[in-house]
Amino acid sequence: MKKLKVIYEDKNILAIDKPSGLMVHGDGKTKERTLTDEILKKYPKIKNVGEPMKMVLKGGKEKIIYRPGIVHRLDKETSGILVVAKNQETFLNLKEQFKGRTVKKIYRAIVHGSVTDDRGIIDRPLGRSPKDFRQWSAHTTARGEKREAVTEYKVIKRFKDKVGSFSYLEVYPKTGRTHQIRAHLKFINHPIVCDDIYSGKRGCALGLKRLALHSLSISLTLPSGKRASFVSDLPKEFSKAVPA
Repeated sequence: MKKLKVIYEDKNILAIDKPSGLMVHGDGKTKERTLTDEILKKYPKIKNVGEPMKMVLKGGKEKIIYRPGIVHRLDKETSGILVVAKNQETFLNLKEQFKGRTVKKIYRAIVHGSVTDDRGIIDRPLGRSPKDFRQWSAHTTARGEKREAVTEYKVIKRFKDKVGSFSYLEVYPKTGRTHQIRAHLKFINHPIVCDDIYSGKRGCALGLKRLALHSLSISLTLPSGKRASFVSDLPKEFSKAVPA
């Protein structure tokens, strides 16, 4: 596993550059190494910071999943900036910022097809897909409780290669639902390249072997009251996939 890359650190927070393919924390099902395992190796004192999750396994056995300082998550396949609280006071502070939507996040995504509008807003609540338990859906047929979800986007570049058309987007999620960007982009028929859950048969292209979604930056207020932004370099795969 790659060494934990810390972009910023003070006595209250860490800003970590998460690689694609690494789970943020365990799910009680797999034993693979996670980002929180790496965090605890270097920062064992923050084990009890945050809100541990209780999982009920088969047979009714309970397991506690520690999520040390984790205020927000990135999907396993997504790379980029992740902020971690080093103490409970900061955790609660950041949690309120996310709840109040004062945290600003910017993502980059490469999607299938030529997105028509230069800018757009996808304002569609998300529920469970009736066809695939792994998916969230913005369609009216979605099951269960539907939660508000809003995603803005801007087209940076449209381009083609021998297998079809693609668009390179900058994405601004206004809410933080699970799989929000992935589900919303599928809803407008422009799924993310290499999304094995949402892109169906279109799958991988452009030489990419990982989900083409990257958490580029995050802006928030530090406990000191100062506004700060943290930026993750674009993965080399993105630079190779998108023509200059």
